[in-house]
Amino acid sequence: MTPMQAWRDKKVIMSKVEIGRTVKRLAHEIVEKNFGVKDLVIIGIQTRGVHLGRRILKEIIDAGLADGITNIPFGTLDINLYRDDVGTLSSPPQIRETEIAFDIVGKKIVLVDDVIFTGRSIRAALDELMDFGRPRNIQLAVLVDRGHRELPIEPNFTGKKFITSMDEFIDVELEESDGQDRVVLKEKTQ
Repeated sequence: MTPMQAWRDKKVIMSKVEIGRTVKRLAHEIVEKNFGVKDLVIIGIQTRGVHLGRRILKEIIDAGLADGITNIPFGTLDINLYRDDVGTLSSPPQIRETEIAFDIVGKKIVLVDDVIFTGRSIRAALDELMDFGRPRNIQLAVLVDRGHRELPIEPNFTGKKFITSMDEFIDVELEESDGQDRVVLKEKTQ
């Protein structure tokens, strides 16, 4: 979403209850596909991917999916310096924290983001992750897939697929950063 464009709510596509249900399902799918949590790490992309990643991790532990393991590593990733459009932005990106305080070599990484669109943000995340070492594999979990991929990148775990037009935008609001949980389809006002 660019600052010069004006957007208005078109429709709520996920409520707080639906987001909660989706996080639970994603947590179960992640553990099932990875045959447990051995060598599993979760890394959230700043900002809302971090919140969703923490919720998924909490669900894995609270639901007893971790077989008593409570120290599943969690990290945060700020991709802003790895973006391929940094030179074209009207203002410098707001840099947030990247914190990966554990070795990722040989680990199964679940990278978490709120929305996947063109795939360029995920490409930036992959580039940054590889600077930390060589994991066994990297899997992608997203709350919403809105289509329109420009790169051959697809999520392994998808909460909801909702194809948009290019004049629409998906806005994920989470309690931790926005004061409420909902996913809203927005459209240009002009």
